[in-house]
Amino acid sequence: MAAARRITTRNARFQQWQAQLTNRTKRQRAGEFLVQGVRPISVAVERGWPVRTLLYDAERGLSGWAAELLAEVPAERVAMAPELLAELGEKDAGPPELVAVAELPPDDLDRVPVGPDFLGVVFDRPTSPGNIGSVIRSADAFGASGMVVTGHAADAYDPKSVRASTGSLFALPVVRAPGHREVLSWLAAAAPPTGQVTVVGTDETGTVPVDACDLTGPVLLLVGNETRGLSAAWRERCDVLVSIPMGGSASSLNAANAASVVLYEAARQRRARTG
Repeated sequence: MAAARRITTRNARFQQWQAQLTNRTKRQRAGEFLVQGVRPISVAVERGWPVRTLLYDAERGLSGWAAELLAEVPAERVAMAPELLAELGEKDAGPPELVAVAELPPDDLDRVPVGPDFLGVVFDRPTSPGNIGSVIRSADAFGASGMVVTGHAADAYDPKSVRASTGSLFALPVVRAPGHREVLSWLAAAAPPTGQVTVVGTDETGTVPVDACDLTGPVLLLVGNETRGLSAAWRERCDVLVSIPMGGSASSLNAANAASVVLYEAARQRRARTG
């Protein structure tokens, strides 16, 4: 393993990484974000995500997993004082073995492939980074092509989102877009070879039960803000608004849970079609 730089004080470099934990503007300016946890770091490396720096505890022995990454990943290595690494790892129980500093990808909608089996997800103006990560995880699990976060929203690269995605952020194209116009313009340009893309909104007042809606063709699934639902512009563009049949006393589901249910139904229908 090549010689590592050592950081034992709260120098400018440490302060830059510390700011990236809570400040999306600092992440954007630096073009990077922090990745915490064994699985997210492992998936990032497996998927060939550009990793700029690996931070590790300067005072502890390393596991085989950590030693292998430090030996094989072409990234800067920084040995850090444990109390500083614990802050960047946001762990009260002590420092993690590793924290990775990964490169931010471009917010280019063309990163999301649009083919005959297109299943895209739009999360409109989410306020919770944890919910963003949870929807990314479900979208990855149920075969979505990619996810777009629109409007004034929480950041997909916030550490809470990265952790909640459990690595799926690095396996699924995730793009941020200003609003519906940009997404629809991209879809209009990308869609002709695949046929018409059906825009399906999720809403507790939807008129079509999700299991009665055909989700086997090219679909753009819309998930609304956690408290206000879909914007008026997105609602007007929907070809169909679906609801989730429910029993019990609950009137609706959390946005991330609702997205998971509809994504599962889309995956179920598509398996049935091909099976």
